[in-house]
Amino acid sequence: MSSPNLTPASAGLARAILVGVDVGGCAAFDPTLDELALLAVSAGDLPVARVIARRKAPDPALFVGSGKADEIKALVEGHQAEAVLFDQALSPAQQRNLERHLGVAVADRTMLILEIFAARAQSHEGKLQVELAQLQYLSTRLVRRWSHLERQRGGIGARGGPGEAQIELDRRMIGERIKSVKQRLEKVKRQRGTQRRSRERNQTFRVSLVGYTNAGKSTLFNALVKARSYAADQLFATLDTTTRQFYLEDVGRSVSLSDTVGFIRDLPHKLVEAFEATLQEAAEADLLLHVVDAASPLLAEQMTEVQRVLAEIGAAAVPQVLVYNKFDKLEDTQRPRTASDTLEVDAGVRVPRVFVSALTGQGLDELRRVIAEAVTGTLAERLNASELAPSASQSEPGGDADIEPHRTGTSHFHSSP
Repeated sequence: MSSPNLTPASAGLARAILVGVDVGGCAAFDPTLDELALLAVSAGDLPVARVIARRKAPDPALFVGSGKADEIKALVEGHQAEAVLFDQALSPAQQRNLERHLGVAVADRTMLILEIFAARAQSHEGKLQVELAQLQYLSTRLVRRWSHLERQRGGIGARGGPGEAQIELDRRMIGERIKSVKQRLEKVKRQRGTQRRSRERNQTFRVSLVGYTNAGKSTLFNALVKARSYAADQLFATLDTTTRQFYLEDVGRSVSLSDTVGFIRDLPHKLVEAFEATLQEAAEADLLLHVVDAASPLLAEQMTEVQRVLAEIGAAAVPQVLVYNKFDKLEDTQRPRTASDTLEVDAGVRVPRVFVSALTGQGLDELRRVIAEAVTGTLAERLNASELAPSASQSEPGGDADIEPHRTGTSHFHSSP
């Protein structure tokens, strides 16, 4: 547990204690709390200490138990913290009890992600989607205890949003608001459907970028279509889907490319549900560019989470190309010998893998070539023809050293009968 030195830039931020609980050896547990720290910073908080707890099961009242809660309270007082952020989901009762025990605002991972989404949404559609998810989350927690919002200053829970506008309303009125937002989102969904049908009539080949948050999707999008979408080295830099056309010289035609919201571990189900209209771009695409951070030590876990969400939104069967981004951050010993290869993700099923650096432009020509192959259908033929051939790692020993193959149950390219 450590406290960073305060700088003038961080002096006005809400100081937060990070807490992670390892319950029964859960595979999703992050022993470093690094991702939670990034979420906190993205939400405008300043992590000043980290606490790791291990329990066989969560405590029904305080989640961490009274002893660990007392330890956290001492840290809150010692660091003059204004919030405590948990890496796991808390029940309404646990959150309320912890706030009373600790004397400061308490938020879980879900609430933190919702706060970030609320701050980043720019389009009318994006704001509606975030509002719906926030209302659904807050409706179980803040009815009859609206003072929870009034006493929070800075940091988590103090950035407005629909919850603050509902302070004097009861559960029935919140329910009516949820119904209204759902109706408006349904209209947006119909409009998007009309746009997609128009692209289908024009025989537009649709490509969608998907991947874990901060994998570099927006930077890659900008590099491919020469756009100026916002891109930054932070979690959830962009939320709203942006679609542009870009020309492929190899096939002499343009394709449609969409940049979608990034995924993250334990992405709240209500948020996935709320963003259904946006995520349909991925589910109805002809090709997914699954962008991964090739330099991430959690590459395999992040890819697994993306595949899980893709399955949840009905996009599991859409053909994929694995785009290993941030190639420039790899050590020389980690770099593959070729710009692209194929990777076995299931027994006998291969997908293309391309190594790029969206920042420097390295590998983008090869990626365009692979996309062109997908447009013409020759990519599927080549992959099926290589099923009996040895894998890339076998044919070129050391060619992709230290880059761990990822296996999923996702269905990919299949040749037509």
